Amino acid sequence: MSARGLSKRSNSTKYVVAHFMVGNSYPYTVDNWLSDIQLAHQSGIDGFALNVGTDSWQPQQVANAYEAAQQSGTGFKLFMSFDMSSLPCSAAADAATLRNYITTYATHPNQFLYDDRVFASTFSGESCTFGQGSVVSGWSSQFIQQLSGTNAVYFVPSFFVDTSTFSTYKGVIDGMFNWNSAWPVQVTTSYVTSVLGAIGNILQNPSSALTTLSSLVGSTNPDQQYINALNAMGSNQTYMAAVSPWFFTHYSPQTYNKNWIYLSDDHLYAKRWENLVQIRDQVEIVECLTWNDYGESHYLGPIEGDQPNSQAWVDGFDHTGWLNLTSYYATAFKTGSYPTVTKDQIVMWSRPHPALATAPDPVGQPQNFQITEDTVWAIVLATSSGTVTLSTSSSQSQTFSVSSGVSKLSIPISPGGYMAATLSRNGQTVVDLKSTNFTFNANPPSYNFNVLVISSD
Repeated sequence: MSARGLSKRSNSTKYVVAHFMVGNSYPYTVDNWLSDIQLAHQSGIDGFALNVGTDSWQPQQVANAYEAAQQSGTGFKLFMSFDMSSLPCSAAADAATLRNYITTYATHPNQFLYDDRVFASTFSGESCTFGQGSVVSGWSSQFIQQLSGTNAVYFVPSFFVDTSTFSTYKGVIDGMFNWNSAWPVQVTTSYVTSVLGAIGNILQNPSSALTTLSSLVGSTNPDQQYINALNAMGSNQTYMAAVSPWFFTHYSPQTYNKNWIYLSDDHLYAKRWENLVQIRDQVEIVECLTWNDYGESHYLGPIEGDQPNSQAWVDGFDHTGWLNLTSYYATAFKTGSYPTVTKDQIVMWSRPHPALATAPDPVGQPQNFQITEDTVWAIVLATSSGTVTLSTSSSQSQTFSVSSGVSKLSIPISPGGYMAATLSRNGQTVVDLKSTNFTFNANPPSYNFNVLVISSD
């Protein structure tokens, strides 16, 4: 992938990247990076956004990543995503860390360049002044203006600010990354209560209540707000959208104090991708959240490296089946056409216990636990029409007719249940998939609103 000389005005090339938490890579070798890069590349991902924080060992892992990308021979790209919730940014000297990352890799063959400049992003940073009188002057004088020539930056941060303020960053930003566009973050328990009445409606009468909610899953309304605000700044602002398959985090107040879910039901990953493909003319880059953020349960890559004390809800809950979908949808986004399915596949996922189950867990139930369904979600990629049967027990199954391409299916799951699916065609079973080491548990030892993803070969 080459982004040299590309700009929004002159080229409609699209990119798909994935957010990589360098902070979870402590034990990585170059070979570990190489393995991840090869898998990501095979899955339609063009590069990693390297989220870096304050750990003293992280610069070496960034070096390992660039070395591995070059070794891969794939043209895989990398760029810095400065985690400003971690990195200090109150003094002018703090900006030196950021500039050093840029100048170190600006001319590296695997550095992602956009409009012939070094692409860079952030997580947060909307409060950073770098010792100046304002956030705008801080980023401008201590970061943007000090990087010129081959070090000049194409800056597309994720600032958590109202879109009405975007114009104040003119001359600083070249676009914006909309982190929270990946999930319907506004759908909380209180939101559902206010819109649909008593929360019991969801659990007692799910069909009507959740039909209303499903229109918000994968919605491009958050994208349009950003796009409109960027367009108002001029014709050359870049919009980077987010897509994510899931969200659950479960940290006590004594640790990271994060314990909630975002609504990720209703085939969020597929619907979000499909909606982004529809508006691809207005979206330059899609960033997958994430490759390896285990703590928030939205990892697409294998479970490896060094987890941030998330083992209780991550270990044994593989997500790599979602990479099959990533490849399909990334191709559609980048080319404008959905690829022909050449191999029959089924991908399916489920949480491990009922939403209303109780557990002897001192962290407690996550916020918004009431808004998720006890459902197995399935995506079928079919080479031609066929019959799919989903099962969650010997007495609970549903059969569907599917056509070629993608079908989004689901089936309820009850305590003691499992995940199973078959795809049949002309009297022959062509896909036979069933979970192992998985039982939907009525009495879980702790709260886990993560999912196990299984897929056929």
